[in-house]
Amino acid sequence: MAKPNVAEQFVQVLVQAGVERIYGVVGDSLNPIVDAIRRTPGIEWVHVRNEEAGAFAAAAEAQLTGRLAVCAGSCGPGNTHLVQGLYDAHRTGAPVLALASHIPSGQIGTGFFQETHPDRLFVDCSGYCEQISQPGQMPRLLRIAMQHALARGEVSVLVLPGDVAQLEAVSPTGTGAPVTERGTVVPPESQVTRLAELINAAETVTVFAGAGVRGAHAEVMELAETVQAPVGHSLRGKEWIQYDNPYDVGMSGLLGYGACYRAMQDADLLLLLGTDFPYDSFLPQARTVQVDHDATRLGRRTPLELAVHGDVRETLRAVQPLLRRKADRAFLDRMLRDHCKSLEHVVDAYTRNVERHVPIHPEFAADLLDELAADDAIFTVDTGMCNVWAARYLTPNGRRRVIGSFLHGTMANALPHAIGAQFAYPGRQVVSMSGDGGLGMLLGELLTVALHDLPVKIVTFNNSSLGMVKLEMLVDGLPDYQTDHQQVDFAAIARGAGLRSERVTDPTRLRAALEEALSHDGPALVDVVTDANALSVPPHITAGQLGGFALAASKVVLEGGVGRMIDLARANLRNIPRP
Repeated sequence: MAKPNVAEQFVQVLVQAGVERIYGVVGDSLNPIVDAIRRTPGIEWVHVRNEEAGAFAAAAEAQLTGRLAVCAGSCGPGNTHLVQGLYDAHRTGAPVLALASHIPSGQIGTGFFQETHPDRLFVDCSGYCEQISQPGQMPRLLRIAMQHALARGEVSVLVLPGDVAQLEAVSPTGTGAPVTERGTVVPPESQVTRLAELINAAETVTVFAGAGVRGAHAEVMELAETVQAPVGHSLRGKEWIQYDNPYDVGMSGLLGYGACYRAMQDADLLLLLGTDFPYDSFLPQARTVQVDHDATRLGRRTPLELAVHGDVRETLRAVQPLLRRKADRAFLDRMLRDHCKSLEHVVDAYTRNVERHVPIHPEFAADLLDELAADDAIFTVDTGMCNVWAARYLTPNGRRRVIGSFLHGTMANALPHAIGAQFAYPGRQVVSMSGDGGLGMLLGELLTVALHDLPVKIVTFNNSSLGMVKLEMLVDGLPDYQTDHQQVDFAAIARGAGLRSERVTDPTRLRAALEEALSHDGPALVDVVTDANALSVPPHITAGQLGGFALAASKVVLEGGVGRMIDLARANLRNIPRP
């Protein structure tokens, strides 16, 4: 029996690891890999229109499933397109393997056609980046790269010259798969004891939860009930902590709302649970404890009274028996009232004459989408104002997922993220909340959706503007410039690509349009023409920023509504014990 070549061996090892697909664009130096996939059962090539989209798709699949996902790019410009998606995956903690094929090995260093240095290029957006220069390095390097990606939640990159991929393998392929289940970090007893002392000594405590509270919802609620603590969250923590939460005071940060900022500032003790919240100006910079399973994150955003190295759930389980129940609810109740009042104040921004307002309020569109989408829908969200509408209107329930480029903050992520999400979960509803700027940037991926007949639902918030950039200019006291552009009919473009589509300018038609698209058995796009003047103001704004608005704002700036979260806030108020 003939020995496999390196490309065949590479693909066989991926199949052993449970990889079902590779996202990319075929071509030249990748041809041996693509041909090996063609002849190998259990794995497929997913053709995208831009390698950047392939990397985003792999990032979404890995982030949602926790399994290894793979993308690939051919030599030179093919693999350099991967960069944005790989940065997004690496910063998000998604286990992604990228194959960067290379020019013929004998030509490296000669200035050959399409020559780059991928072994240098990808170092900053990966945790492992190595080149396979001879067959004897396989399959060992591939197994190491996969284990790095899965064990650390990061990107691994392997560089493979096309001629090396065609050489006969010299080492046995072997069998086996990488370890996918990680151990749990249990905090030291001394840190648990000190944590209990600090909580017991504080008259008022606020909890701020990030994505690290995943799997610890019950423990966070028990802690909050014991110490009468308001619970706020970051954007990435929203889906894991906001549902079934009678202590909810909203979100902090640039996209925040409600009483979260004040609760964090006014508490005697702030507990940061599973969050590496980057906006240090929103943190009190004192009276803070941080709990995280990654010790490198401890204390890098704010000075700490105590750093606890441990998994959030295990830490809270360990400290709970040591806590004294606090009887005074005054601080919690005041924050809940402030939270509800804040939401009621801004809710008028989208409820007043909303069904007659033209252009359509984006808040109205997001609120309807939240109401009509499936209980287990996966939302992918473009960077910019779509982040705001998702943060304020998508209601978590423990089953829905919401992902975006929340740490890297690149444009154009929503649609390619949706492609990866739909491949990973073909039976679930996947909704791309796309801004017109983001959709326009990777517009070719409409063709990818059509080619694979993916039932992705694309809702375009089409305000003919880079809304978040406009807001940034206004805050800096600058007149908005080059943020608005010509109106584009994305429904017509999608129709030409073969998707069911509708353009909506009449708010009375919006509900029916969304219902029809969401129930359609196949890909669909709803192009919602929204109000470019609907911008979002952060929950805390400095005097200097207010001055910037006064100097530059010539248009109406709305604070933005809060969707069904107002109902939760009012329900929480009803649960406050009466004296």
